[in-house]
Amino acid sequence: MAVIFAARRTAVCPRGGAFARLRIEDLAAPVMQAVLADAGIAAARVDEVILANALGAGGNPARRAALLAGLPERVAGLTIDRQCAGGLDAILLAQAMVDSGAAEVVLAGGAESYSRRPLRAMPGADGVAVPYDQAPFTPWPDRDPEMGAAAAALADRLGISREAQAAWAVESHAKAMGVADWPEIVEIDGISRDAFTRAMTPALASRAPLVAGSITAATAAVAADAAAFVLLVSDRLAAGQGLRILGGATLGGNPEEPGLVPVAAIAAALARAGLRPEALGTAEVMEAYAVQAMACVTGAALPPGIVNTGGGALARGHPIGASGAILAVRLFQGLRAGFGLAAIAAAGGLGSALVVARSGA
Repeated sequence: MAVIFAARRTAVCPRGGAFARLRIEDLAAPVMQAVLADAGIAAARVDEVILANALGAGGNPARRAALLAGLPERVAGLTIDRQCAGGLDAILLAQAMVDSGAAEVVLAGGAESYSRRPLRAMPGADGVAVPYDQAPFTPWPDRDPEMGAAAAALADRLGISREAQAAWAVESHAKAMGVADWPEIVEIDGISRDAFTRAMTPALASRAPLVAGSITAATAAVAADAAAFVLLVSDRLAAGQGLRILGGATLGGNPEEPGLVPVAAIAAALARAGLRPEALGTAEVMEAYAVQAMACVTGAALPPGIVNTGGGALARGHPIGASGAILAVRLFQGLRAGFGLAAIAAAGGLGSALVVARSGA
């Protein structure tokens, strides 16, 4: 059985902020080194690096990060793109490698530089380049909504008001502000706290400009730069320490309602772990939008008091490829006993979930 043996991340900094000049590998390599140091495992023992990245220009950033981190040249590195879910899916893929015996030590996570993402353009009918921002996530333009519009439509359908979404965002910031320190953060360029977290008030949230429908700048996670990794090892190496992976799932669903797909993934992951929602001690649920998190918590019947106890992405930001891995790192930090869950939605109608247990549970 695969075990998460160590876990670290950078701070999350909004696009154009403190990490704006750093390449993907500049963010990833120090985190990978810190994870290995925490685990007391030499770089020479690493079998593979799996890195999720959604906005880069190719070139296999996993390989670049592995080389910069000082891993052996035999470590090929694997870069995956499953958009927001990629960081969590990298961990599930690493679990499969360890469980199958194909590897014994794998670094898995994600890194994203929104600040340094390439400019995108596609040749038009006349051959002239046409800039675009969002890549297509389905083959059908009429079933491929912009993410803010999809969140707004979900809020309308479920009757979740702008005020309720704002209250969720205020609470997310308040919980994050209440954390005295963040031991999982690897300091880079003097930054050791998430830069976006603030004393959000209902009045401040109510003044946030509208993004789409009832979605505002306060209830949508800010684009950001960050990296996060965990070290997965065999239970033989773990020797009773770390988080045991009990179950996981990545599922597709309605591409027009990506925010709801994690509900099915959570149910599948819990079923594989042989658990019910009430057995969980803590849950990290992605807050790309307040309404998406609220809908998932309700739809999956998660106890609200265990969700994002240190705040969520609304108080941090959303470094797409790294966001799922950040949830796993927060879970590693926050779950002292019992069972825990991480879950995330992704563009195109995807949802991923991971269920773990602190060794001894």
